[in-house]
Amino acid sequence: MWNQKYGPQGVLCDVIASLFLPPRGSRGRLLWLRTARIYLRSNMTARKSGSRLETEIERCRSECQWDKIPELVRQLSAKLISNDDMGELLLAECKLQTYLKENPIKQGASPRGPRPKLVEVRKHLTAALDRGNLKSDYLQEASLLMAKLCYVEGEYRDALGHYGRVSLDELQLAGAPVYRLSIIAESYATKGLCLEKVPSASPLMSNNNTGSPALSNRTASERDQEIITCYEKSGDIALLYLQEVEKALSAGIQNRSPKPGPVAQDQELGYFLETGLQRAHVIHFKNGNLTRGVGRFREILRATIARQLAEILLRGMCEQSYWSPMEDPPTVSPLDDPAQQGHTHSNKTYSLSRRPRCLERAMKFAFEEFHLWYQLALSLMAAGKSARAVKVLKECIRLKPDDPTIPLLAVKLCIGPLHWLDEGECFAKTVVDMGEKAAEFRAKGYLAIGLVYSLKATDASLRGTQEEYQRKALGAFQRAQSLSPTDHLASFYLALQLAVSRQIPEALGYVRQALQLQGDDVHSLHLLALLLSAQKHYHDALNIIEMALSEYPENFNLLYTKVKLETLCRGPEEALLTCKHMLEIWKSFYNLTNPSDSGRGSSLLDRAIADRRQLNAMTLPDLSDPDTGSIHATSIAASRVEQALSEVASSLQSSAPKQGPLHPWMTLAQIWLHAAEVYVGMCKPAEATACTQEAANLFPTSHNVLYMRGQVAELRGNVDEAKRWYEEALSISPTHVKTMQRLVLTI
Repeated sequence: MWNQKYGPQGVLCDVIASLFLPPRGSRGRLLWLRTARIYLRSNMTARKSGSRLETEIERCRSECQWDKIPELVRQLSAKLISNDDMGELLLAECKLQTYLKENPIKQGASPRGPRPKLVEVRKHLTAALDRGNLKSDYLQEASLLMAKLCYVEGEYRDALGHYGRVSLDELQLAGAPVYRLSIIAESYATKGLCLEKVPSASPLMSNNNTGSPALSNRTASERDQEIITCYEKSGDIALLYLQEVEKALSAGIQNRSPKPGPVAQDQELGYFLETGLQRAHVIHFKNGNLTRGVGRFREILRATIARQLAEILLRGMCEQSYWSPMEDPPTVSPLDDPAQQGHTHSNKTYSLSRRPRCLERAMKFAFEEFHLWYQLALSLMAAGKSARAVKVLKECIRLKPDDPTIPLLAVKLCIGPLHWLDEGECFAKTVVDMGEKAAEFRAKGYLAIGLVYSLKATDASLRGTQEEYQRKALGAFQRAQSLSPTDHLASFYLALQLAVSRQIPEALGYVRQALQLQGDDVHSLHLLALLLSAQKHYHDALNIIEMALSEYPENFNLLYTKVKLETLCRGPEEALLTCKHMLEIWKSFYNLTNPSDSGRGSSLLDRAIADRRQLNAMTLPDLSDPDTGSIHATSIAASRVEQALSEVASSLQSSAPKQGPLHPWMTLAQIWLHAAEVYVGMCKPAEATACTQEAANLFPTSHNVLYMRGQVAELRGNVDEAKRWYEEALSISPTHVKTMQRLVLTI
């Protein structure tokens, strides 16, 4: 039975008391119970405090905040969970790292002799190693730090002896803390430096000291290979360390707190990590092995300076328009000047189109070089030449068949801009067929297969074919989710497919799981709201939409759904206010001038906000509606047809062409159509006609515009006119479900 005052600790005390104390009611029993509860609560508090303290120590070691370690050691010594050996280890590491920061080792220098400031470091480490009370992981760290100290003092023989006793190759990297990765990477680099310092025929290199065969019995090439192996392992682990540091930094930035702390600066690698990253390819070059040297150098180059290289390229294309995401944006940008916008866009287009030509010329001299083919594919993708990029990616797959990321890039192009579903299915199955070689990318392969089947289901015209593809898609998504249960995209797409199959309760479970993994994912939040609305929980759905809009205030898809839900929950006047807000966002976001703007924009919405009418009917968007963003082959074809017809019609109506890409104007048309739908629900045909006309001025032959014209005609009682508009809409988009439903009702 739960103890209301003391919780589970009180229950434990009562059980113990029932075994050893007099019957209930005794004053001695009551006093003993109070004492036990106080002791137990203090013990639990100390345990929680110790856990927090250990986490803080690990964070400071990972972030190299050595100035905080002495105070944390003092707090650790006061806890029952601590022992002096852990404090000795932390103080030794803190003092050694501080010394190296104040007295950095220079390239080519040979440290010799003991340093007076390092005497305390040796005392701390010796005390911890001699007593041996530390856990095995911490004992290994103490030995590695002792070896590092020996190198700093020029005692290469002792350093190699410590490395031989630790057995670096047996240290576990999976799940290791960030600071431990740094220690292991530095240890490999330090071992390589020691092997270079000690002559090959020196008796110091006996098996007892190094843990490896005596170098006196081996050739110089074997000795060089061992040194290179140390540096390569150091470089690989250093890259892993940098990736983990970057992840931790990104997680810290994304973690929104009321009082955010200062942004961490770039991590200083230090002498040993830099040596591990740079030394291997230098030795290859010195030995005349140019191929391996260039290959190693290219791997390091990709991982360490790819971000800086991208920044340089962007600055070259956009002048001052690029800034680091870690910094505040510039106050003045060339993109703010209308006279410079066209020039900047032409510079981008020229640079993106020129790079593939440069790579093609380079491939004449190295046509079997994977790096050139891969860069050519990425350049074509950036330039929007998706079809040609897929062909180049096929060649990349031939040159590097075991890399799962290449077919995944091809899948992205096939199911995205190209809509080549059969080719995309082949690429996705290539990743799945790799088996264990694909590692974590195998789940991505099943995810891609599920997307292909889902898109094929939407393209199919026969009910049986649709159900078959939906079943296959559901199986693929389930397989992806089982292989990668921590991937929020796998849970999201599984929930989406279940929703398409009208399995709403199951879809709700998986979309909530996706939000547990990625709480601020806009697509998962939107899907959750739609699923709640499908269960007629409109108020809960509206709360979810408003919460998502607090994070993504300029997301028009969320705003469209908010209009629908507000019409149901708060009345059409609130929905019209949201439509007006969307117009304001559109004007500020795109900074474009509507060539068909008649000046009625705000007044159309303002006139009806004060009136309150009873809402007759309003439908929420379903997941199979093309208007909500799902991709259908027929809807793609319809959009292309109506785009071409709208351009012809616009050219006949006005000589002023629409500025820039079509996406902003399509968004504006959708805003007007949503406002027209609200007015239809309010039984205001004049205002609905005016809003529909604003959308028609942008896209006169859009099936959505024609459908809304039919709605307005029905509202006026012109059934024959409404039927004609619906038929014209179906001639543009034969699969538009709402049009077919309304047409049936008019017949």
